Amino acid sequence: MVARSRVWPGSPYPLGATWDGKGVNFALFSAHAEKVELCLFDGGQEVERISLPEYTDEVWHGYLPDCRAGQLYGYRVHGPYEPAAGHRFNRHKLLIDPYAKELVGSLQWTDAHFGYRADHPRADLSFDRRDNARFLPKCRVVDTAFTWGDDRRPNVPWPHTILYEAHLRGMTMRHPLVPAALRGTFLGLAQPALIEHMVKLGVTTLELMPIQGMVDERDLVERGLRNYWGYNPIAFFAPDPRAYVGAADGDFKTMVQRLHEAGIEVLLDVVYNHTAEGNQMGPTLSMKGIDNLSYYRLIPGDERHYENFSGCGNTLNLRHPRVLQLVTDALRYWVEEMHVDGFRFDLAASLARDKAGFDGGSGFLDAMRQDPVLSRAKLIAEPWDLGGDGYHLGGFPPGWSEWNGRYRDTLRRFWRGEGGLIGELASRLTGSSDLFGWGGRRPWASINFITAHDGFTMRDLVTYEQKHNEANVEHNNDGSDANYAWNCGVEGETDDAGVKTCRARQMRNLLASLFLSQGVPMLLAGDELGRTQRGNNNAYCQDNEISWIDWANVDEELLAFVTRLIALRRRYPVLRRPRFFAGRRMAGSTVKDIAWITPEGREMAHQDWIAPFARSLGMLLGGDPGDGTGEAMDDSLVILLNAYVEPIPYVLPGKGHNGGWRVLLDTAWPGGLAPTPNGGPHEQYTVQPRSLAVLIRRQGAATRQQRKGGRQ
Repeated sequence: MVARSRVWPGSPYPLGATWDGKGVNFALFSAHAEKVELCLFDGGQEVERISLPEYTDEVWHGYLPDCRAGQLYGYRVHGPYEPAAGHRFNRHKLLIDPYAKELVGSLQWTDAHFGYRADHPRADLSFDRRDNARFLPKCRVVDTAFTWGDDRRPNVPWPHTILYEAHLRGMTMRHPLVPAALRGTFLGLAQPALIEHMVKLGVTTLELMPIQGMVDERDLVERGLRNYWGYNPIAFFAPDPRAYVGAADGDFKTMVQRLHEAGIEVLLDVVYNHTAEGNQMGPTLSMKGIDNLSYYRLIPGDERHYENFSGCGNTLNLRHPRVLQLVTDALRYWVEEMHVDGFRFDLAASLARDKAGFDGGSGFLDAMRQDPVLSRAKLIAEPWDLGGDGYHLGGFPPGWSEWNGRYRDTLRRFWRGEGGLIGELASRLTGSSDLFGWGGRRPWASINFITAHDGFTMRDLVTYEQKHNEANVEHNNDGSDANYAWNCGVEGETDDAGVKTCRARQMRNLLASLFLSQGVPMLLAGDELGRTQRGNNNAYCQDNEISWIDWANVDEELLAFVTRLIALRRRYPVLRRPRFFAGRRMAGSTVKDIAWITPEGREMAHQDWIAPFARSLGMLLGGDPGDGTGEAMDDSLVILLNAYVEPIPYVLPGKGHNGGWRVLLDTAWPGGLAPTPNGGPHEQYTVQPRSLAVLIRRQGAATRQQRKGGRQ
């Protein structure tokens, strides 16, 4: 194929395809390639093949002065095919640019995507000469111009943050006010009805599950399924083609702009631990054919095979400076160009691995910490991977928040009735200082959650004790068995009124615990509505009504309860302190910042903490005269948790002081609204079986003035 376009040397920077208003610069890193061909397409037809003329600092580059935004392209990379040495170049395979900012078309599975012949006795050591271009998405050169107007980042402080983990399709596919043509897309999520729902609920920060270019695994497609969750990336800069109806760039920016207008931040769940190319038996779609030895972690001394800390066949080699650059360039692109406010990093422990294992001072973590753009974004780690030493909760450096899996498990176990957990429970409710109280980290380092995309929904957590994943066509062998769930005595849906009452109360208990805890609460989208996945705790491949929110069947009472909880959290600063509790009297105050109380009204002693049967806990949060944040915390709260099957009367602290205590919340009652006997204040309060109560004691005007005087 003869080149017709004019080709100039161009520049090795920036990497990717860059439209400058006059032409397009193409630059591709490959340390071990012998030649790189740029393939230009018109629709699905390859119309020109151009050898990039320059090679500078291991970057192949060229400039096409006659090329314009909108041009479709891909690469063919020449080099040795020596799997035993880590090289898997195959010039017959069209490859996706790792820096592609838009993809056109979808991947169609065919044996031509593999660099070897599957029917060959030497397996991946063989060589395949079939062309895969017809079946691979093409990259598109983009013009990133967009009229942002006065778009401003909400910049929600961490202590005020309410995270809402949502799936683009799950939110939009069944909403009656989202036009059919926009369901499953960025513009669908930008519809007023969905934004209004989040605003009324009190959400400050939307955490979107993966929306970057990804691939459905071949075995899923052959089973009639698809990778619904999206944790199988192939393009780190490009939105998934299924998520937009116009231009990828413009649709995504429009969504962000509208969410920002409503005061809602946008965080992306990003996957930089692996790609869709899998292990040595996986396809050659991009980096494997560009420079396998550089991009992936290969087993030392056995470079034919891959280190697999992701459980998906491969692990990106972030120890290589160009691979680290790829990841940080992509992150900066989403922040600077797409106006994203932060990220949640899937299996983040794998990103921080050096030769010896996880390193809190790894190149990736150091790069993020010093970067003037990324260090100011919200950064959330899933602090584990699937390596044998992969669990590192609390091990990420200052500036990071982490998904707190111990919070999830402890709260689930306590509310299903396990004894001997109150010491652990106390730590989790107060921000997990045992995990995060170092290096100047704050309570917001703990991302608290009861449910997430991976596992049961809130309703299913109280409806099923066993997973029911038959729809995944894996004989119910997939998904976790450690659910720490309780079904109130009946497995699955039931018409039994007593069981339904129990389940409703348990949901209120779990949700109330979440929003009354120090740290950052994360709510799984749909939990406030009573969403069910029919007992499926691994719905990664269910792009259907199992996963989509059913907006036609909303638990209105539960929705009102969650909305009230979030409003309660926002109203009382003592529920979202910017610093860990110290257990000491505060300046200008006669009470401690926190005290743990027994039903008799005394402070808990050592023997109370270690009682193996203990299933109740009382905590007094002292009204704080302020800590320089500008928020006074004059109102003291008592939070009482009772997981026993009998009621427990609590003598409330400060008997007779300032008029006693008044009830704010009691999960024993529908909606959490407890009747107050005689309408008066309480000096003792009975916490009903399996329930949680919150009471408030307001400081009088005279007391406030005394406290102000104490600070002068």
